[in-house]
Amino acid sequence: MAPAMTEIGKLLRDYLDYLEIEKNRSPKTRENYERYLRRFVAFSGAKTPRDITDETVREFRKALARPPADGGPTLKRATQSYYVIALRNFLKYLTKRDIAALAAEKVELPKVPARQIETLAYADLERLLAAPKGTALRALRDRAVLETFFSTGLRLSELCALPRRLDLKRGEISVRGKGDKIRVVFISAGARAAIEKYLAARGDAEEKLFVSLDKKDRVIGPITPRAAERLVARRAKEAGIDRPIHAHQLRHSFATDLLMNGADIRAVQELLGHSNISTTQIYTHLTNQALRDIHKAFHGKRRG
Repeated sequence: MAPAMTEIGKLLRDYLDYLEIEKNRSPKTRENYERYLRRFVAFSGAKTPRDITDETVREFRKALARPPADGGPTLKRATQSYYVIALRNFLKYLTKRDIAALAAEKVELPKVPARQIETLAYADLERLLAAPKGTALRALRDRAVLETFFSTGLRLSELCALPRRLDLKRGEISVRGKGDKIRVVFISAGARAAIEKYLAARGDAEEKLFVSLDKKDRVIGPITPRAAERLVARRAKEAGIDRPIHAHQLRHSFATDLLMNGADIRAVQELLGHSNISTTQIYTHLTNQALRDIHKAFHGKRRG
């Protein structure tokens, strides 16, 4: 017979259901929140909301910041913050349900260093996009993948989920992103041409736009995020780029390219599918660097 669920266990289950059903968060988000919160419950031994105190939270945070007993690596500050954010949000949920619990405002978020964004220099980007050469299916696919990444700023998972039947003539695609939110992204003329050539060479019935291939260029199913990552890394190496390149850098390059050419940050937020403008603002330090270079090059030239 299974042991009876504690009060905190029932509330945790209710909260996770609330996240997935009412807040429309993805199953992955639910999975992460469950892992963060269950670790806190296991550490603190909390059985009721009243067991969540300033002291238990403080001790938990100290434990997160220390090297684990098994000798593994210490959690990064950003990862530690995920645990704290999950706990704060759970406490807010309890307050919303009029359940007596520690006030969420008493749990301060840790200060995390500003996120550093890696983008491609424009010359490297052009070499990467031109790296797949020839008319073999693999080359056509890889060129289409790279052009689509840069044209749309899609996340890796979003690109892998694209359906084969798209209305390319309209030059836009509806994409289901994080939290099941729908947004529209746009296909450039170069990306459209690359996709059309690639699809013309396909002779299979796979319903996804991008596919995985065996060593003989035979279709073996839809492309996986890992295969798409390898594709980008391999083509970057062929292009002579002497540092590791990952697919998300094409998304970063898409965003910074728009901002440096004068796009409004709110529009870029919509195109990227960011829920919060602060997430998009991580790109502004890059555009500020471009402005700094312009200032250095052109300011005060007439002075002696």
